[in-house]
Order: sequence, then C-alpha cells, then structure tokens
Amino acid sequence: MKIDRSVVRSLSLFDRMSDADLDRLLGHATSRRVAPGDAVFEQGQSATHFFLLLHGRLKVTQVTEDGQQIIVRVVHPGDLFGFAKALQRSDYPGTAMAVAESVALSWPTDLWPHFVEQNPLLAVGAMQTIGKRLEEAHTRIREMSTQEVERRVAHAVLRLSSQAGKKEEGGIRIDFPISRQDIAEMTGTTLHTVSRILSAWEAKGLVEGGRQKLIICDLAGLTQLAEAGRD
Repeated sequence: MKIDRSVVRSLSLFDRMSDADLDRLLGHATSRRVAPGDAVFEQGQSATHFFLLLHGRLKVTQVTEDGQQIIVRVVHPGDLFGFAKALQRSDYPGTAMAVAESVALSWPTDLWPHFVEQNPLLAVGAMQTIGKRLEEAHTRIREMSTQEVERRVAHAVLRLSSQAGKKEEGGIRIDFPISRQDIAEMTGTTLHTVSRILSAWEAKGLVEGGRQKLIICDLAGLTQLAEAGRD
C-alpha cells in the first residue's frame, strides 16, 4: 500500500520533520491494513518490527500467569507501539489487536537505534509514549488498590472519553467499538460487575450503551461519581 506522506506529516510526531528526513524514514516503512479482530503481533512473539498507527484503534492485551486476560493499553492514531527494543525486550509483552479497521506502518526492529539517532523527534516521541504508558499504568494500579469498582470503571470510561471521545447529539461517543467485556478487562473486574454498573448508569442517564457502543450522556455526573470520596 502506497504511503501518503501528508497523512504521516499531519501527526504531531512528524510535523516538524523535513521532507527529506520524512521520506528517508518512510522509505523503510511498510503499510498494512488490519481488519477488526486481527492481531498486528501476539504476546511472546519475537519483536521483529515496531509500528505507528495511522488510522483506527487497537487494544493491547496481556494474559497473566493465572490465565486472566487484561487490556493494558488502547492504541490511538499517531501512537508508536511495539517498540520492544526501546524496552530492552526481544519479544512483544502483549497482543495488539484491531478493534476497528486500522492502518499501521511498520519498520524492522533492527532499524530502531539508527532511527532514534538520526531523528531526535522520534526518540522524544518514544520517550513521551513510554512516559504516558507508565503514568497511566501507575494510575490504574493506584485505582485498583484504593478504589471501589464503580469508581474504577468511571475513571476508565472518562479516560476513553478524553482519548477517543467524539461529540455528537446526546453526548460523547467513544469513537471505536467497545464492549462491556473490554471495560471489565481494563478495570480488573468481571463482565457481570461491569454490566450491573453500566445498567445502573443507564437508568440514571449517565451513559447510553448498546452492542459495542458507549455514549457518555452526562460527563459532569460521571466525573462527580469518579471523584466521590476523593480527599
């Protein structure tokens, strides 16, 4: 698939890169469409490439030692992902699966040291991505350690709203298919518990659900619920 330089240029990571540098970078890239439900890579697989998401959404899952699947991250357009080399790993720590029709660029992992040396903005972007992931991980660990389930779910939905919310009549729609099971895997709880919470929220007019759909109807109300009991 031909790579449109203007699409890549529109991403903040590349908007200050010269045309020559961008063309050299893209000269080594491969473009790939990923259908919903297909994996870009799987947990434990040798990390042969790193990636940039141009379009769509991915969820990164991990299976724990006791067999529980958790969602550790949602990948949004413009995000780098799968750069295991930067994490001193030779394999992918999770599975990256498309939840919507997606397009990603990939580069061989062996090129990572050269790219970050030749493109300081790419190195900065990678560090920022790692920093955001660590910050979100710490936040989620703190929430799971100190908060009741309903507040954890509220925080997860609010994060999705800020990262992938699209305003429309009636509220803010999470702009990719998301299920109650997905939310359960984001918050370390069960499908039954999430279903009970979301049904109660729907009755109160906080959200509107549906198959693979979630609309936040009362952002202020949901925020108040998430912050309840906060010092």
